[in-house]
Amino acid sequence: MRFLNILVADDHPIFVEGLQSVLSHPGGKFSYNIKGIARTGAQVTQLLHENHADLLLLDLNLPETDGLKILPSVKKGSANTRVLVMTMYDDPRVVKAAFKAGADGYMLKSGTKDELYRAIEEVIEGHTYVGNGLALVESHYTNGHDAISPDKRFAQTYGLTRREMEVMRYIGQALNNKDIAEKLFISDQTVSVHRKNIMRKLGVNNTASMIKMAFENNLV
Repeated sequence: MRFLNILVADDHPIFVEGLQSVLSHPGGKFSYNIKGIARTGAQVTQLLHENHADLLLLDLNLPETDGLKILPSVKKGSANTRVLVMTMYDDPRVVKAAFKAGADGYMLKSGTKDELYRAIEEVIEGHTYVGNGLALVESHYTNGHDAISPDKRFAQTYGLTRREMEVMRYIGQALNNKDIAEKLFISDQTVSVHRKNIMRKLGVNNTASMIKMAFENNLV
């Protein structure tokens, strides 16, 4: 039976304790060792730097820097570490964004112990895992009679500037600050300022919510 080193990134103690209990026993093809627990995005980076991990179990809703935002850097800095997202977000837009950002698997926290074992097995063996009850596409309906474009309506509703709308579209494509900066020929710091202003105007506090709004309003 193969032994897996696992890192957990989640700021909900009760959920983490449940994971520790489940993974304290062998399951499926593997036995498990939880080497560290990160409660913020910054701690994820630190733990990956300090420990060899076969698998990262990643929640998207982390304090300071959310999971979607750190996924690209995690995959770039720890290419051999597989990433299984475990979250309550079941929106197809967020699922798709997570895979685009580098996730190897995605399952809901409401899943069973057996599904967790199956998901781990799939991603460790190099496959992509999409959890029970999840989809990567969502149908949209439009009557074609809108007099104003979705972009203009969204900008007017939330008071976004032209530059903020450009940044918002790229956020909707799950690009990180560096990639957005390169496309718009501005600095990472400027993108960060725009991102914070957009979040304030939209009344959201994480990237997943911004991506969801971008898709809901046909910005991408």
